[in-house]
Amino acid sequence: MRKTILIAAAAFMLAAPAMMANHHNTNGNSNVNLISIKNSEINSFCMAIVKGDLDLVKKLIAMGEDVNQKSLGMTPAMFAARYNKVEILKVLIANEADLNIKSNRGHSIVQIAQFSNAKEALEVINAEMQS
Repeated sequence: MRKTILIAAAAFMLAAPAMMANHHNTNGNSNVNLISIKNSEINSFCMAIVKGDLDLVKKLIAMGEDVNQKSLGMTPAMFAARYNKVEILKVLIANEADLNIKSNRGHSIVQIAQFSNAKEALEVINAEMQS
């Protein structure tokens, strides 16, 4: 019995980090594993986007931040789409964000917005790609 408990505990300890690393979106789509964000792994520009800090995003762009530089395999516009940060997405687009870049996992910004059920961001993206 003690051996069974130890084996179960060890299996759980090994499986828990893997389960935490795979972040599924809120609409139930489990066909794609989106990125779980840890503060130490994401650049400050993309973290400002995730947090929705529009003023900081504008300041960083004014200071020369690259609006197409990937962090964790995604562009800043992808983070804005993923977290439905529409105003930030519009600022990125106005500052020449390339919406045709694919993530390191091969996903387009449209797919990322769809996976995340970010309807408002998807409307902005589609309108921009049609113009």
